[in-house]
Amino acid sequence: MQSKCVVVLSGGMDSCVATALAISQGYDVALLHLNYGQRTEKRELKAFNDIADYYKIDKKLVVDIGYLKDIGGSSLTDASRAVETGGVEKGKIPSTYVPFRNGNILSIAVSWSEVLGASAIFIGAVEEDSSGYPDCRELFYTKFNELLKAGLPDNESIQIATPLIHKSKADIVRLGVELNAPLHLTWSCYQADDEACGVCDSCRLRLRGFEQAGIKDPILYRPLSPL
Repeated sequence: MQSKCVVVLSGGMDSCVATALAISQGYDVALLHLNYGQRTEKRELKAFNDIADYYKIDKKLVVDIGYLKDIGGSSLTDASRAVETGGVEKGKIPSTYVPFRNGNILSIAVSWSEVLGASAIFIGAVEEDSSGYPDCRELFYTKFNELLKAGLPDNESIQIATPLIHKSKADIVRLGVELNAPLHLTWSCYQADDEACGVCDSCRLRLRGFEQAGIKDPILYRPLSPL
């Protein structure tokens, strides 16, 4: 019997490549997407659906966790706060960090995995080339996997997989191209939903990754976007 897995697919490049990896490893893939009141919620949802259609995956779930917007604390969910556009200071957690977002997302992914009988959850978390979010560290996922051993029924086993955790953005671009992942359908920008701004931290990391990989980014950016 084909093993099942849930992939957390935001619609960004990293989660798209994680999806491609899960498929390449022979899993029967189900896709999970979370709306949490982020600035580009509609655009990210479009990217999620486009990627699902590309892979012809019908087993998908979109969950609204708008309470993260109500809780606040992030410029991604609070329009009155500015998104950093000049790079993020090393050692400082940026304003775009959504408090414990990945903990919330993983909890939902585990619940759905239990229902589906999935043995793995793929998430495109990146530690080395990320924005310094604490819930993107390998330690966080190691501890979460330990928690699952205590929180699941004795006859169930679900493993959170983070195949990109130590890869750079350039590595992820190259891997995506190698796997024929639909990078042209992905969306990474924190603040625009028509043409990517090119100046937020997510755009900067993405553009630098494509540049270092020697590959042209297939999505549209606003004119004269600096790296």
